[in-house]
Order: sequence, then C-alpha cells, then structure tokens
Amino acid sequence: MKILINLIRNLLGAIIATIDLVTRGSKVKRTPEKQQAVNMAAKDLTLYQFFACPFCIKTRRAIYKLNLPIETRSASEGSPHRKALLEGGGRVKVPCLRIEQDGKVEWMYESSDIIRYLEKRFA
Repeated sequence: MKILINLIRNLLGAIIATIDLVTRGSKVKRTPEKQQAVNMAAKDLTLYQFFACPFCIKTRRAIYKLNLPIETRSASEGSPHRKALLEGGGRVKVPCLRIEQDGKVEWMYESSDIIRYLEKRFA
C-alpha cells in the first residue's frame, strides 16, 4: 500500500513539475550590475527540497521568477543533504531555506514564509 501511495505521489508531483515548467512566466529583468549584486547575495542561500513536492515547486517557481541563482539540494531518503537538514534545521521538512548571514545560520520552513522573505529581500 505504501508503495502505491508513493507511486501516485511521485506521478502527480512529476505532472505538477512538468506543468510548472511549461507555464512559467518571465524572470525579473535587472541591469547586469544589479543582477551581479543579487547573485552575490543569493550565494548564502540554499533550498532543501523534494523534486515532486507541490510546496517545493511553488517555492522554486518564485525563485525562478525572481531570477535568483539559489542552490537546491534534494532532501530525499538516502541523500546526505537530508542529514544536514535534520541536524541544522532540526527536522526533515521541505521546503526549507538555509540562510547564512553575518556568520549566523537560519533555517526557514513553510513555502509562503520563504517566498515572502525572498520577495522582500530581492524584488
């Protein structure tokens, strides 16, 4: 039964991810100088995610539209990033944005919070 549920979840996730890729809008346009500054600021951000998770897709879609080069890491079963997420953030829940700023690390969960943070910081 668990295998069937995972199969259905992954199939639906793949369909949603495909639809996302096909329907994405355009990226934010910035001057080369402003984009370079954004790229430098985004180097301290990492998104822990599952490929087929609808909330992760929603977050990746916002990252795409904001034209942010944020590294994504899979937190799927068996991934070394899953252990880092658990140890750093305290739980395996995605999406999770790892924010490193001024020598401190913050782990932000919840897609809406992550998107709000990114829009406030980079829009």
